[in-house]
Amino acid sequence: MTDALSTLKRIKEEHLNIRRHLKLVGDSVGDMEAMGSLERARAEWVPGRPEALAEKQKRLQQTLSFLDEGLRNHFALEESHLPPLIGDLFMRALILDHRDIMKYVDDTRSMAANIDTEGLAREELLSKDSQVQQAIEHLRGLIEDHASKEETLLSMLETALRED
Repeated sequence: MTDALSTLKRIKEEHLNIRRHLKLVGDSVGDMEAMGSLERARAEWVPGRPEALAEKQKRLQQTLSFLDEGLRNHFALEESHLPPLIGDLFMRALILDHRDIMKYVDDTRSMAANIDTEGLAREELLSKDSQVQQAIEHLRGLIEDHASKEETLLSMLETALRED
């Protein structure tokens, strides 16, 4: 029971730290922190001078790469420690969420890597901007929904374990 409580506490503390600091922290990026980094990347992605867009695109790609690595680490922690606590069916549901999120991260990384802003007219730049904004908002929604479900589950598990 003590190990299980410490595992839940670790995951919950990671989420709290993410909310409190909203900064990237090495190899332990969790769900809510991912949203903070995405929000910063989204805010920087505004069409303007074409030469500035290349730098913004590079920062977006870096953010998405870091997000990818951080979420993989965070999900691996959950997938290695939660199965005995939540059982096969709940774990499969969490893993499906993890896979959906990671697929969309991959899709968004691919989209960001394949944007060529060279020689685009203002309308085309605005269209690219809209695509990026929509992709980031969708990804943020996926992460936010997942984090909310996860935190409810973790709180319920913690309550049950404390009763034992």
